[in-house]
Amino acid sequence: MSAPNIRNMNPFIAIAAAIILVGIALYLILIGRFNPIEPQIVTLKEPIRLLGLEIQTNDKDIYKDVGRVASSFNEIKKKSPLPYLKQPWASINISRDYDPESKTFTYMVGDQVEKIDSVPEGLSAFEIPVMTFAVFPVRPKSRFAWGITMGRMKRYIYTGWLPKSGYESPGVLDDFELHDDRSLGRHPEIQLYVAVHKKDPGSEF
Repeated sequence: MSAPNIRNMNPFIAIAAAIILVGIALYLILIGRFNPIEPQIVTLKEPIRLLGLEIQTNDKDIYKDVGRVASSFNEIKKKSPLPYLKQPWASINISRDYDPESKTFTYMVGDQVEKIDSVPEGLSAFEIPVMTFAVFPVRPKSRFAWGITMGRMKRYIYTGWLPKSGYESPGVLDDFELHDDRSLGRHPEIQLYVAVHKKDPGSEF
């Protein structure tokens, strides 16, 4: 009885193996391997002022929520164009007020503006203060890989790079993504700004 069963299972094993190989190939083509990099440390010369749409989200839902909030923000802008848009164009996505216990945080999609003297209905204003950031370039292999690539980069930063870097989070905000003309090309790139300041040497003792 066992021999027929083995012969019957072989085609299924072959199909399963083929599916796994195809999956691995597609992953490498569309996603690629993750290569840790060292950031550039920069200090803003002036505050960055934003008008945008913010939501409350969490680690589990963020990649689903990103598309939803961006789409809603674009619809609002079609009806009421934002005043004082800064040129050249730049869009910024901010993560702040992260709660490690509930894994929830505030996420905002906004456009950079020269000044804020009023806030359109349904939107929020936020100002990124002059402070220091570790800047990581994020370059997905394809447009399908944005979420996965960003997730891997943030895990590397917060669980690998930051604890060993001599820096720590200042608690003002967590990070923001800068989207500009570089994010629109055939080989898209965005800049991930992670808020940091030097650790107090005495804080480790």
